[in-house]
Amino acid sequence: MGNTVVGLIFLVQVIAILLLSNDFSIPVVATYQNGPPGTPGTGETFTMFSVRFGWAIAFFLVLAAADHLLMATPKINGWYERQLDQGRNTARWVEYSISSSVMIVLICLLTGINDIYALVAIFGVNAAMILFGLLMERINPDRSSVDWWPFIFGCIAGIVPWIAITLAIVGAQQKYSGVPGFVFAIFISLFILFNCFAINQLLQYRNRGRFMNYRFGEYAFIILSLIAKSLLAWQVFSGALFS
Repeated sequence: MGNTVVGLIFLVQVIAILLLSNDFSIPVVATYQNGPPGTPGTGETFTMFSVRFGWAIAFFLVLAAADHLLMATPKINGWYERQLDQGRNTARWVEYSISSSVMIVLICLLTGINDIYALVAIFGVNAAMILFGLLMERINPDRSSVDWWPFIFGCIAGIVPWIAITLAIVGAQQKYSGVPGFVFAIFISLFILFNCFAINQLLQYRNRGRFMNYRFGEYAFIILSLIAKSLLAWQVFSGALFS
């Protein structure tokens, strides 16, 4: 399944989501200090804006579509092919750093994490995880001798948002009736898929079997991206966006 086909699949989903979605949104809040630190009643919470989920989902799907379709254009495809020959794909990591960070923020919002400061930090640490993946490829052009530190640091950064999300889900379960079933399904399925990206890169640098060919790993990344983004989009749609 090539970049053109995957890009078009993403575009079709963008159109479908925008046409079929309702106006479901979740507010993003900020607490501002209005007195001495630590004293009761010194924090006042304000709604900064609301995130429209239909538009947010369309945004990360558009990013993915643009990435894949650009890689298929004649002028850029030559650069893309040379990148693959060198064992890296810079465009993939740049797109992932934004799209997957938007995805993780949406999952946070669905589990009750809607503080602007927490969301900014989670977006940043997730983007850092992805950029460690790019660094892994740039400093390891020869996979016969691998420096694993970028991969290790990326895994450490990548687990942080999921710890926060787990705490939010557990807290909701203990204090109230828990998160909706579709949110829990998103948590499980996307956690597994996010880890599959790390496993894919691990297998690439273990240099075993079909993963000895970098292009096989690239193909796996394309399929994983399609599955993860589509699954999140339509799970949210079925649970909250369907009118």
